[in-house]
Amino acid sequence: MNRKYRKTVIAGNWKMNQLASTIKPFMEELKANLPKNKTCDIVLCTPAVMVPAMIKAGKDCKVAAGAQDVSKYEKGAYTGEVSADQLADIGAKYCIVGHSERRQYHGEDDMLVNAKAKALLAKGITPIICVGESLEQREMDLTMEYVAYQVKAALSGIDAAQLRHCIIAYEPIWAIGTGKTATAEQAQEVCEGIRAVIRKIYGARPARAVSILYGGSMNAKNAAELLAQPDIDGGLIGGASLKPVDFATIVAATAQEA
Repeated sequence: MNRKYRKTVIAGNWKMNQLASTIKPFMEELKANLPKNKTCDIVLCTPAVMVPAMIKAGKDCKVAAGAQDVSKYEKGAYTGEVSADQLADIGAKYCIVGHSERRQYHGEDDMLVNAKAKALLAKGITPIICVGESLEQREMDLTMEYVAYQVKAALSGIDAAQLRHCIIAYEPIWAIGTGKTATAEQAQEVCEGIRAVIRKIYGARPARAVSILYGGSMNAKNAAELLAQPDIDGGLIGGASLKPVDFATIVAATAQEA
């Protein structure tokens, strides 16, 4: 982390879990375990139907509400889709785009991720843009080439002013939901590489200001080591974000000196 230049963000991704009716007791337990002096921005990304309940329940402990996906279209005959305008209207402040599960199960490509990020920015919502390599790509020493391409594609046509409102999340596909985690050194190496890609496009100052999160099975036990790395500015948390005590422990890990 480097709080001098950029925000530390701990964002939970609930995926297709929980209910609107379970949010209030979850938040009560989370609040009871959060450190008194918050040293990061806290976000919980839920299915869109649960965003209003998250906003209501999250006020007391200053947890922002985010969504997990958005349509690239502004409006129209796109049954089942949710637009950025609709997310903004219900109060979502963040939205995940390009998660590997969307890429794998719904065939989303880098151009679509770019279009979704632009749609969110146009409505004042911060996109959390996910990038990451497969195990096969890592074993072939293609990690940085592949991730660099994803970053460049996702940010295509996004100017430096808009970049200030973007977050990048490095999620090695082989470490999502598997219990496997990149070592702190491996995660730092790729996050540093991502920042170098951004620096090459936008220059040193914009790159220095971008928050880059690590999202490959960060949990209560490994959060402190990962967050101690200079280019890891927080986490995109999956399973551990469903457990109030564990999630609060990860938040507390951001208080360490960086």
